[in-house]
Amino acid sequence: MDADLVRAALAAAREAGPDVPIGAAVFGPGGDLLASAHNAREELGDPTAHAEVLALRKAARVHGDGWRLTGCTLAVTVEPCTMCAGALVLARISRVVFGAWEPRTGAVGSLWDVVRDRRLNHRPEVVGGVLEQECAALMAAFFAGRRGDGSA
Repeated sequence: MDADLVRAALAAAREAGPDVPIGAAVFGPGGDLLASAHNAREELGDPTAHAEVLALRKAARVHGDGWRLTGCTLAVTVEPCTMCAGALVLARISRVVFGAWEPRTGAVGSLWDVVRDRRLNHRPEVVGGVLEQECAALMAAFFAGRRGDGSA
């Protein structure tokens, strides 16, 4: 069930510490959790340390087919950006399931639709809006706290 996949990503997002609370989880073809991660740009001082990239790296180490994550599902709390969309295409992820849409930077259907570009050699299935309100609320709470005004 897709909601369970996004719940795993939410659990990872809640561990983000000083970073924007985005979480990702990669599940194998049989539904087993291969890896999860949260945004760690601040923690690692790395602009590419997005939850999706970190989870894909970890999953590739344990999946058994090298860097190819064929048959795997990537669950994310927020619609992936262009970098992450490109990474999941290159990793050959079969499905992407995410929570909140990101109209400012989203690259799997909102602002761009990188993953379904017909010019690419791999196009994963995309399911968006799973547990959308819960995922959006986590982000809103984080940014309200950053502003210090309590507004969402």
